[in-house]
Amino acid sequence: MAKQASTLSLGTDNIGSLLWRYATPAIIAMASSSLYHIIDSIFVGHGVGGGAIAGMAITMPIMNIAGAFGAMVGVGAAARMSIRLGEGNIQAAEKTLANAVMLNFVLGLALMTFMLIFLDPILQLFSGGNASAETIGYAKDFMRIILLGNMTQHMYLGLNEQIRASGYPQKSMRIILTAVALNLCLNPLFIFKFGWGIKGSALATVISQGVAFIIACSHFFQKSSFVRFRRAAFVLDWKIIKAILSIGLAPFMVNICASMVAAFVNTALLKYGGTGAHDIVKTVHGSADIYVGAYGIVNRIVMLLIMVIQGLNQGMQPIVGFNYGAKQYDRVRKALFMTIGCGMTIATIGFICCQAFPEAIAQAFVDTSRGGDEALMIAAATQGMRIIVTMFPLVGFQIVAAAFFQYIGHAKLSIFVSMTRQLLFLLPLLWIIPRFMGATGVWISMPIADCASITLAAILLNRELRRLRQKELLHQ
Repeated sequence: MAKQASTLSLGTDNIGSLLWRYATPAIIAMASSSLYHIIDSIFVGHGVGGGAIAGMAITMPIMNIAGAFGAMVGVGAAARMSIRLGEGNIQAAEKTLANAVMLNFVLGLALMTFMLIFLDPILQLFSGGNASAETIGYAKDFMRIILLGNMTQHMYLGLNEQIRASGYPQKSMRIILTAVALNLCLNPLFIFKFGWGIKGSALATVISQGVAFIIACSHFFQKSSFVRFRRAAFVLDWKIIKAILSIGLAPFMVNICASMVAAFVNTALLKYGGTGAHDIVKTVHGSADIYVGAYGIVNRIVMLLIMVIQGLNQGMQPIVGFNYGAKQYDRVRKALFMTIGCGMTIATIGFICCQAFPEAIAQAFVDTSRGGDEALMIAAATQGMRIIVTMFPLVGFQIVAAAFFQYIGHAKLSIFVSMTRQLLFLLPLLWIIPRFMGATGVWISMPIADCASITLAAILLNRELRRLRQKELLHQ
């Protein structure tokens, strides 16, 4: 009865209070996930050096690919579980849980095996063959350990999505925070105390996620859990697997595109970094690696801001979905506009910070007293950060608009809006502009792509809002 009353309140309670109630835990969870990479980078930058930051940047698209498979299963299974629970079919929800666990295990094992066997050519591919031996060495040391924990990461993230979907969002948030806190403690211990360098950072990540996996797993063994592990449910059901994969295709494609973009950025920086007239660091030995490290720093900050907005979107989802189904289109619009306002506010705060304090933000990641190329990396990151976030206040609008289409049932349109920035606009720009402007051209390509995708999202959203008004008139 309590759960039913909570669900019905989506159609009656104040939109602002609903958005606060649903978005807060999601924002904390999403921001905490992004903090994983920031924590790793900060400790590696101070404990190992700027070269290790560049090595981690090379691994970023590879980790995105692994994450794409995990998101596909986790999001797909969570959505299907929510549907089955809404139907009151707990047995079907438990079969979904069991099939998701088996699917994550198989995919995690397959990816781990494949990437470990072909790690050297994969790293060369994603660096365009232009990274220094030192940078590739750091990337290899980091990825070997991360890949050994790949199955654990898949299982942990998938189970945590299903904990949230089965009615325990606060517990899901606490599990993520536990993993982040443990990673925060283990990183300095392994890097500074034990002297394990970048390998220590990777090991800290694997251990913290392993502990989170054990906690998430124990939840589904508890009798008090609404959905539990049952031996009879662990039978492969291809209909369930097909449904999971079809639902999870959208986040999978978005993550794959993000991986492609990161790889193209790294390749462009390694090939053209230092050749542009306005590049901070001119072409000298190792200058290209400096630009890759700089991008690694900037990307960590940008992804943190995007993850916060994505958490806001998760809070909007049940409000928009419920009221759209209930044909309360005025509340749908209110929820959308309020989320857009909040998203643009978050993005604007990030824009101001990145424009006002880019050097201070970059300095948090590396130690200039080490006497290497860290000062040059900070200078390159400072320039890149200011340019990359140029359109960021409006990027908050584009991210919310793309999610809104998905929440009202237009999944294909959502995928199109999300992917146009990366595939239709950014990749061609990365192929052309850096040839003439070097690393500065890489930085400039991003706000140009943002501007184009924001314009497209505004046109499509305006069209959708007109349709909503027509439906509202017909319903009255």
